[in-house]
Amino acid sequence: MNFDENPYQSPLGSFAVQAQADQRADFITKTYLHLAGAIGLFVILEAVFLNLLDMERITRMMFSSQISWLVVLGLFMVVSFIANNWAQSAVSKSTQYMGLGLYVFAESVIFAPLLYIANRLSPDHSVISSAAVATLALFGVMTAIVFFTRKDFSFLRTILVFGGFAAFGFIIVAAICHLNPGPIFTYLMIAFACSYILYDTSNVLHHYRIGQHVAASLALFASVALLFWYIIQLFLSRRN
Repeated sequence: MNFDENPYQSPLGSFAVQAQADQRADFITKTYLHLAGAIGLFVILEAVFLNLLDMERITRMMFSSQISWLVVLGLFMVVSFIANNWAQSAVSKSTQYMGLGLYVFAESVIFAPLLYIANRLSPDHSVISSAAVATLALFGVMTAIVFFTRKDFSFLRTILVFGGFAAFGFIIVAAICHLNPGPIFTYLMIAFACSYILYDTSNVLHHYRIGQHVAASLALFASVALLFWYIIQLFLSRRN
């Protein structure tokens, strides 16, 4: 069934931008509460991984060769695709939450080695804490831009899609050819992640339906995680 053709037959509500003010406010509140919950779960999982698992051995396994890291990235992309499909389920609310939980778990797994390295290079946790503050600050700025301007940033979709393919292709080439992407690539990816936050936040206001708060929170969490990843790398490069 195409829900866009007949929204009255959809188990989801109307688009948030078309909903009544109280429904729209409730949808936005639920979206950001779920985002906060996803971030909280991410923090808990990282604490478990870093304190209870042999992260030195796991990190060596994941980074033992360029091919092994590409395999990890490939598995992450497959899991992300499944999680996004589950989170967008219009039939089962439990499936939506399973998708969000699966995605947070996958992000936690792929982040654990990076955070372990950051802690080794910065025992006082200054790199992680500074990166977290910078990430939240940039996320707040991007969110404020969308909410204050009410601008629809859906026009960024094509740019982000092609930019994502280009970035992933560059990462593969760099891994195979043993190239160091360098700080310029890191800055570009930070700008890319900020653009995704603009795009996803705009979708919350204009393109998600009432009832899709789980899928919306997953999209926002993915963008925040991407931004956090490259800000950590930026801070580590400065430390090195």
